[in-house]
Amino acid sequence: MKLGFVVPRYGIEVVGGAELGARMLAEHLVSQLGWQVEVFTTCALEHTTWANHFPPASLEINGVTVNRFKSVATRAVGFEDFSSRLLANPSAATMDDALKWIELQGPVCPDAIESAELSDCDLIAFYPYLYHPTVEGVRRLAGRAVMHPAAHDEPPIRLPVFQEVFQQSQGLVFQTYGERRFVLDLFRVAHKPQVVVGLGVDRCEPDERGAAEVLGTGVLGSPYIVCLGRVDAQKGSRQLEEMFVRYKREHPGDLKLVFAGPVVDRPADHPDIVVTGIVTEGAKWAILGGAVGLVSPSPHEAFSLVVVEGWLAGLPVLVNGACEATREHCERSGGGFYFGGPLPRRGSGRRAGSAELKRVGPAIGGRDTYEDFADTMDFIVDPKNKGEVEEMVSLGQGYVERNFSWDSVVGRYSAFLNGLAHRIS
Repeated sequence: MKLGFVVPRYGIEVVGGAELGARMLAEHLVSQLGWQVEVFTTCALEHTTWANHFPPASLEINGVTVNRFKSVATRAVGFEDFSSRLLANPSAATMDDALKWIELQGPVCPDAIESAELSDCDLIAFYPYLYHPTVEGVRRLAGRAVMHPAAHDEPPIRLPVFQEVFQQSQGLVFQTYGERRFVLDLFRVAHKPQVVVGLGVDRCEPDERGAAEVLGTGVLGSPYIVCLGRVDAQKGSRQLEEMFVRYKREHPGDLKLVFAGPVVDRPADHPDIVVTGIVTEGAKWAILGGAVGLVSPSPHEAFSLVVVEGWLAGLPVLVNGACEATREHCERSGGGFYFGGPLPRRGSGRRAGSAELKRVGPAIGGRDTYEDFADTMDFIVDPKNKGEVEEMVSLGQGYVERNFSWDSVVGRYSAFLNGLAHRIS
């Protein structure tokens, strides 16, 4: 099998996002199965501008052939104003305005799409749904197109252009069952070949010295919760900051909050909040190893590797109940907490592969999100609950090992693509 990936950016330097998922999957297809994998992408590194950063070139990164091309258009001046007006009612947008939104958002890179079209790849995977390379690429390569939508409930997905894009794909690859339900409810694609694959996790040796350098002496030796990923109000960082500040005001003590990841919206200065910025993989795993819990406050995730990483690091996990993907992880595993959300329980869910409903910890939820957050903090830091917390972590770890080991992910994905290639050949 020779597989192509079309993604808006690609590289070891790209932290988080769908593009990281694409890179990890591509590298494991090469290392585990010996597939040929080729990537067609832009020269961008930064997703808010899509500015050309890397030189255009063809190179090899961890066994994957990567073809980078300059974008002819990046994020346009005035895009935000146009976007806010259009997305106020996306379902009412005209097709012309939807296509204009796609182009103004960027990146526009015809050479990457043309190179993929001229390639001898058996199938071309487009990842994620939102950007011009996928929208234009699927329309041009429909006969070989496989979509990894990385979709969640957000205004752009209701623009009229995406009905056509989803329908033209030969197959669909989802990260969660909630994502699949959402897409099938929104688009007429139930007849398409599809699979829920998820993502795998690559662990590395913890770098304790690197972690100590970025955390500083104010954190070392103190209990702390960690939030991994982009520090961005749209990802819930401001909500988490506000809840934590209120919690510390009402519950004085040593507990601290560490934000580790690229900073878009920096939290206000607070003696118990530490912002590290981007950290190395080794430092990340050391930070996880020293934490008492992980919080994923984002309401908009298609999968969330950080939740999986938290469980593997042995941490209790708290997620935003408004995010269907992360709430699904907690409910299916029985191993996580969530604040807010539509269901009146915390720390409960179905075990993967079982009809048994597992409840661990006190049932709460359906109330003020801060109350859920505060109760969860109290629960995980109270030594009396150590056994129950450890049981939840064990459930989360088992869920990850059953569903998101690289052997299981690569096995599901390769079987699906082999069947799809045979079907369309």
